[in-house]
Amino acid sequence: MEKMMRVPLVALVWALGSTATAGDFDGSKPLICAPVEAMECHSGEKCEAGIPDDVGAPAFMRIDFAKKVIVGPKRTSPIRSMDKDGNQILLQGTELGLAWSMALNIMDGKMVSTFSSRDGAYVLFGSCTPL
Repeated sequence: MEKMMRVPLVALVWALGSTATAGDFDGSKPLICAPVEAMECHSGEKCEAGIPDDVGAPAFMRIDFAKKVIVGPKRTSPIRSMDKDGNQILLQGTELGLAWSMALNIMDGKMVSTFSSRDGAYVLFGSCTPL
């Protein structure tokens, strides 16, 4: 019985997730992004895998392309640079003494964000969806 319930649930989640189109990630609409995997890296050491909460990352962040900001639950960070090509949008800025960058796949909304300082770097992997 439990196994049978999973199939419809998986189909529903897939159907809901597949409603976004490539145009949704081209910078014309605000997005909400959820990092799901995190890495913490320091020079001369192996990177450690974890969850975003382990490195102090928010569970969700909103990208407002029109206002050029990324909004989290505690902070709003200005986007200082934005570059777009046929495959991705690249965003950059600074926050709390860290340089950050985000690469957003314009076809599926997958994102990779990095935060770095002279001491090390954090990498977040996740997905975005239109608001």
